[in-house]
Formats: sequence, C-alpha cells, structure tokens
Amino acid sequence: MKILLIVGGGIAAYKACELVRLARKANIGVRCVMTAAAQHFVTPMTLAALSEQQVFTSLWDLKDEAEMGHIQLSREADLIVVAPATADLMAKMAAGIADDLATTVLLATDKRVLAAPAMNVRMWQHPATQRNVATLRGDGVTVMDPDEGPMACGEYGPGRLPEPEAILSAIQWALTG
Repeated sequence: MKILLIVGGGIAAYKACELVRLARKANIGVRCVMTAAAQHFVTPMTLAALSEQQVFTSLWDLKDEAEMGHIQLSREADLIVVAPATADLMAKMAAGIADDLATTVLLATDKRVLAAPAMNVRMWQHPATQRNVATLRGDGVTVMDPDEGPMACGEYGPGRLPEPEAILSAIQWALTG
C-alpha cells in the first residue's frame, strides 16, 4: 500500500513528520509533495529522511515534468492524503485550481483523496470554508473533522489538525474499506 502525502503550509505541518513515521511503521509506503508554504515549516530533507523517498516541491522540475511527473505521482499511490489541508488548499481543491504541484496532482488524480483540515477556528467556521468542505465531500473527497482545542494563535475551538494516529487510522480505513 502506498500513499502520496500532500503537506500544506501551516504550523500543523510539523505533524506530517510524525504521520510519515507512523505510516512507514504500519508498512505503508509514503511519497511526499510539499507546497511552497509548507516548506516554511518543515524541510523537504526531513520528510525525505523519514519517508526514504524523494520529496517533490515544484511543478517546474524539468526532469520530472518532461516525464509528466504530476500525472505519475497522481496515479502511483493507492490514496492521496492532504495533511494539513489548509483553508487555502481546500479552497483551491474545491474550485479546481491547479497552480502548483500539489493542486495539479489533486486535479489529475483518479484516486481517493483524504483531507485532514488544520486552520484557525474562525477560518474553519467561516461560511466559505464550510462551502468548500461541502463541495469537496460532494465530490467524493473524505474530509476529516478537525480536532477541537487550543491553537497556536491562542484561540480555542475546532480547527486543529487531527492527531497523526487518527489520520493514520483514517488512512488504513480508506486503504482497506
């Protein structure tokens, strides 16, 4: 079993490292794509070391794109996981925007997609985000409910990235269910 983990930009990106470690421990192969924003929180080198795979960060890598790498990445995994799925990334997914490697892979895939949201409570509760979540779910994307608790910004409420163990359980269910 193999997943493609798309890491969105947000403070919760650091939990992607633990998710990769747990998935590998559960004998799930992991390849990673990182958004530009994600790279401000976690380095590609960290995820490459944990996944033991090359990490992809740009649609414009000429070698990979000469081979249509974004199409290959979208097809070779059994499941695509977006964690953290930021408000921005989910809005792009819902609108069908493909302006970087992560969103292009998402638009090109014919595989199941699991999104684990992470954002400020007010962003999560905003009508636009709720519309985007409804659109994604209507399109067949499994969108996990975020955890509730204290946030890095000092607020409290729903919007926290589900714990890596919970995301792993959702991955295992999606791969076998």
